Amino acid sequence: MRSRVGTLLWRAGLAALLVCGIGLLPWLSHTDPALTVLKTRSADRDPTPEVLDAIRTQLGLDEGPLHLLGQWLSGLPRGDAGRSWISGTEVMPGVLQALGVSLLLMAVALAVAVVTAAGVCARTLCLGARRSLDGRPVGGSGSAVLAALPEFLTASVLATVVGVQWGWLPALGWYGPQWTVLPALALGLPAGAVLGRLLDDQLPAAFAEPWAVAAAARGLRGRVIARKALRRCVPGLLPNLGLFVVGLTGGSVAVEQIFDIPGLGRTTLQAAIAQDLPVLQTGTLVLVALAAVTTGGGRLAARLLIGPALRDGALPALHTSSPTTRSLRPLAYSLLLLVVIALGLPRDPLALDTRARLQPPSTAHPFGTDALGRDVLARVAHGALDSLLLALAIGAIALTAGVLLGLLPRLSGPLVDTVNAVPPVLAALLVSAVWGSGPTTPVLAVAVVAWAPLAAHTSALLRQERATVHLTATRALGAGPWYLLRSELLPAVLPPVARHALLRLPGIALALASLGFLGLGAQPPSPEWGLLLAENQPYAERAPWAVLAPAAVLALLGALAVTAAGALRRPRRRRMAGEADKADKVGPGATAEPAGSADLGTHEHPAPEGELTGTR
Repeated sequence: MRSRVGTLLWRAGLAALLVCGIGLLPWLSHTDPALTVLKTRSADRDPTPEVLDAIRTQLGLDEGPLHLLGQWLSGLPRGDAGRSWISGTEVMPGVLQALGVSLLLMAVALAVAVVTAAGVCARTLCLGARRSLDGRPVGGSGSAVLAALPEFLTASVLATVVGVQWGWLPALGWYGPQWTVLPALALGLPAGAVLGRLLDDQLPAAFAEPWAVAAAARGLRGRVIARKALRRCVPGLLPNLGLFVVGLTGGSVAVEQIFDIPGLGRTTLQAAIAQDLPVLQTGTLVLVALAAVTTGGGRLAARLLIGPALRDGALPALHTSSPTTRSLRPLAYSLLLLVVIALGLPRDPLALDTRARLQPPSTAHPFGTDALGRDVLARVAHGALDSLLLALAIGAIALTAGVLLGLLPRLSGPLVDTVNAVPPVLAALLVSAVWGSGPTTPVLAVAVVAWAPLAAHTSALLRQERATVHLTATRALGAGPWYLLRSELLPAVLPPVARHALLRLPGIALALASLGFLGLGAQPPSPEWGLLLAENQPYAERAPWAVLAPAAVLALLGALAVTAAGALRRPRRRRMAGEADKADKVGPGATAEPAGSADLGTHEHPAPEGELTGTR
């Protein structure tokens, strides 16, 4: 009880700190909020001292930020979040309306993500149901390409082709259910590809567990075993699913901008740019509350799916029998990426040739030219150096911070929820306010939020690993906490989290690209990938190669990350592998384990004795 109260106080303190930091945004950035409000209200009006003084008096800026923050907080218990500094309307109804739009879009996008994840895992589920997973090569290149596609690029293509050229679905506005399809596809397809890859990564180990072997030997139907394997793996992904829920609600700024959707992400971004603090604070507070509710729901769902085995320490180890596979695809993808970079580096990415504007691919320009006649191959190759190095550096920092904080779930849980409630765009604005604008602003903004999914994944796996039978047996033999951490917990948790970090590598590059697309990242004439996509998007119909080239390199990076992640697997324990092979030979009439053991998480059906002895 005391720990729950402490966690609740820690969560409330973090939310208060975030809201207070947003309330101090104009003063931290050393900007005049009256001038920003005036430019937003009427860009043509001269900022005379009299006009600025009138705005300060109207908004109460002369009384200082602490007074404004206290006034805003005092109205929250009554449901009063003040009035917008720009429009003068009440904040709470507008934010709740934007939240409703975003929740509807998130629900449809989440349905698309679930269907996409099911498609990614379908092959593994079918093979596992037939007990044919041994020696399965690491796949997922198609899903990696899908996950690496920028959301704003997918949204632009869907709006242009499906909405405008074909006229199948409406492309702009928000007037009914039909308007949710295209933006939900743009948001749900990449999210589902990532969730599907994470689930597909755990399924082989679930099918190799003793209950699955015994259930197959007793003649249980393959689809029933596949359903139980899903039930075994889903709890470890629920924290990341909750992060996707919050991210799809408040972080889909680019998609909402393209489809002209009045959602919470777009509302928050506009308020941040205009320094409309009441709207910005209220929107952020709503996202923090949504993150807390989602986390609580995810933990409850995990307990229901796993059952009392999580409490009684009766789970088998999920990450002890992952097969190691060899594939030449990572080498092929890396060589292809190196070839693209090597061919483009000798070229000048800044050379202008207005006579060769928007030229298609040719011998002189293998990737064509952009609107200024610059060589696209040269710009992609030179941009790859910065984008890849930055993504690798941020990924390494995120992995280290995620694992360290994930080992302390009571500390990191509320921190993950609070950080996840801050979209990268808002994080970039906050970082620029504190550190100033510059090339490091998008890097710091992405690094601030990139560790959260890895920490959530670490905590979820650690919670399950602590409840395994072999860890209980090792503890009973006298092993201390440091030995358990070094020899049992970290070897079981690090490989899947490291694979997750590799899967997130294209997402980090996408986040940097998204900030560049929204004008918060690199500035012209930099060849950064996000800026390339933003510059060439208006010419996508006339010169699609200018957009497809950086998008194809991003997709290639995603395929390389997924196939390389397959090599980061924990070797099979010899004893466990021998016992699994022995169990495979059990005939249908054997009684090695009752069929009821396929019901996961029941204390009445513990793991076989081999789980107790195969601890190291």
